Amino acid sequence: MTSVKEFHIEEEATSNSLGRGSFVFTDDYSVFDWGKMPDQIPDKGASLCTMGAFNFELLEDAGVPTHYRGVVENGEVLSLQDASRPPWQMAIDLTQVPDLPNEGLEYDYDHYHDAAGENYLIPLEIVFRNRVPVGSSLRRRTDPADHGLSLEEWPEDAVDLGEPIVEFSTKYEESDRYLDREEADAIAGTADIAELESIAREVNRVVTDQAAETELLHEDGKIECLYFDGEVRVADVVGTFDENRFSYGETQLSKEVLRQYHKRTQPEWVQAVKAAKARAKRDGVADWKSLCDLEPKPLDERVLKTARDMYCAGTNTYTGLDVFDASPLSSAVGSVQGL
Repeated sequence: MTSVKEFHIEEEATSNSLGRGSFVFTDDYSVFDWGKMPDQIPDKGASLCTMGAFNFELLEDAGVPTHYRGVVENGEVLSLQDASRPPWQMAIDLTQVPDLPNEGLEYDYDHYHDAAGENYLIPLEIVFRNRVPVGSSLRRRTDPADHGLSLEEWPEDAVDLGEPIVEFSTKYEESDRYLDREEADAIAGTADIAELESIAREVNRVVTDQAAETELLHEDGKIECLYFDGEVRVADVVGTFDENRFSYGETQLSKEVLRQYHKRTQPEWVQAVKAAKARAKRDGVADWKSLCDLEPKPLDERVLKTARDMYCAGTNTYTGLDVFDASPLSSAVGSVQGL
């Protein structure tokens, strides 16, 4: 289980062979690293599966190796175009994910790689940015001048970047942290950090070009990769409204909508999460949630319907496929603005 999808394993991976299995997408969502939130968003899982499959097939056409095998319908593995309904299950090749022991905030990556050998999920997230929207962590970690921008401070509006920025962050630590290139290279193990960056830039190009053919602007996103038999392959899911941020005009279309809504309507919980993470970092505690004394509250039906329309109308627009019974994207955006 992850916070929003399940794994089905048909054949386990070994040190010298990939396994077979699938992702089963749920309608759960997660914000601020909390894990499963109290509500579900109708059709969200099918939206993520559809966009992910669509992008994997674009990457396949572009010559980018991935772990994708197709979508699953009635037990058969099909291409997205051959599916008769919105898919919620994706067939994938599986790699190994060894244990990552830790003592507090000290993680033993040597143990991870000793156990993994030459077939493993690289314990990094590779982040690419074309724009710096409201809510981007880049705003609190860096100054505009760090990226060659002639601004003294970050403005309230989104900032376009002349060239995409690629960053690396941890994948399996209790709280994600951004890394310098040397530390990212060590955590990547045998996989080459320059190759990871190159693949991330190509994925970014493919998703950005596809969005540009529609009414969407691709702002930023991330990928995860596996290493097998000397080759890096794109893994997990690519180019969805959970992994990436898109916008329509000046309106965000991504999970960031839910993050910002919680900041406005449940500021006490958001602040409690922030305080728990800070305390955990200060005290060297990995499980920051055990230090959080508040729980998130459920959302009302209006918000859940708005989120559903955003995911479904956005998927229809991005893919050019009439997959979901949803209002036009302009209507969905109007509802998002009303939040």
